[in-house]
Amino acid sequence: MVSQRKPAASHGTARQTQHPSKRLAPFPSEADLHTWASELDAVSAKLAPRFERAEPRRRVLSYLTGLLSTAERKNGWQLAELAGEATPDGMQRLLSTAHWDADAVRDDLVAYVLEHLADPAAVLVLDETGFVKKGTKSVGVAPQYCGTVGKIANCQTGVFLAYATQHGPVLLDRELYLPQEWADDPARRIEASVPPEARCLPKPTLGKQLLQRALAAGVQASWVTADSIYGGDTKLRHYLEEREQPFVLAVQSTQRVGLSAKAKQVVAAWPTEAWQRLSAGEGSQGPRWYDWGWMPMAWRLHPADMAHWLLARRSLSQPDEIAYYFVFGPADATLEQVVQVAGMRWQVEQAFELAKGEVGLDEYEVRSWVGWYRHITLAMFALAYLTVVRWHARQGPQGLKGGRANRKQSGKGQARARV
Repeated sequence: MVSQRKPAASHGTARQTQHPSKRLAPFPSEADLHTWASELDAVSAKLAPRFERAEPRRRVLSYLTGLLSTAERKNGWQLAELAGEATPDGMQRLLSTAHWDADAVRDDLVAYVLEHLADPAAVLVLDETGFVKKGTKSVGVAPQYCGTVGKIANCQTGVFLAYATQHGPVLLDRELYLPQEWADDPARRIEASVPPEARCLPKPTLGKQLLQRALAAGVQASWVTADSIYGGDTKLRHYLEEREQPFVLAVQSTQRVGLSAKAKQVVAAWPTEAWQRLSAGEGSQGPRWYDWGWMPMAWRLHPADMAHWLLARRSLSQPDEIAYYFVFGPADATLEQVVQVAGMRWQVEQAFELAKGEVGLDEYEVRSWVGWYRHITLAMFALAYLTVVRWHARQGPQGLKGGRANRKQSGKGQARARV
């Protein structure tokens, strides 16, 4: 997981690992945002039908504008001040008692991404990120492993689905992980407005739900990738196999390969010539070079034009550090291709860094279930907006206008291929 952008003073080395070059582009200036105001108006118009009353319709635009601002903090007080309001009461109502459906806005977000950023080579990435919190009142907060700080911490954990493309990373969907201690505590559930149907579900189950919704909404991806938390889940892998959805999923070294052998044992027996030095894509310091190897798992059932492989990635500086993957994809897939897919997983870390560093994904001050989903969804929309305007800004003077004209003149499928 990517480190939080505001680490504690004792984590000086963590601060040094933050590389500004990972960002898509410098944060837009006020002039940039003014130039792109028409696109923000278009986003506002898309969301307007989700709000029955004029007040929340206006306020959601103010909320998004505040998330997109250069304000150092994006909490309720700061967003209210930017909107010219004396107190944060209105912003708090937007996230708590105002009548609107965060899932419907999530659906609008997916449609917005497909309109502007659809890419036939896109990769869907499952991952999670932690939100460190104080106290015990924030919904889902509990001592649990937090990748944000790299240790057990008092935090909330969100499972996310990212859409990784040449245009940059966006977050499509989200689910809050509800620990068992919360699921079993009626008083805490009532206080945080946890819905009756919410249960403690394994993170791979939450990830499967995110994939099901995205694919049902028409999201098309060439591959799916995720770390071993998700790759080690048999049900998730079988779901993707049944859909004939290609994947490159990390697994543990102890993952069974065949009847008895473990991944670590199988890879240890590979000869030297089984390894190839390949880059998994550009990182903050240049190409990510590793030694890679793979072998077919021909004994596993598969459609005629698909195949299974065991893939391994070995560190150049520390050869004992080996990552393992199960691959399911077209029978004519190449090692170079699946290596690039494995490398796309880093885009979700970039998305978390951008969302936390630029649009306040982690700067909410709400404690309820509804409040968490509303803030997170709006922050995800703000990130998608930034990705869209930055992408079109790189396309030259036609920008968003030219992109829309091209889409209107072509079929939907052709538009996706051209974006």
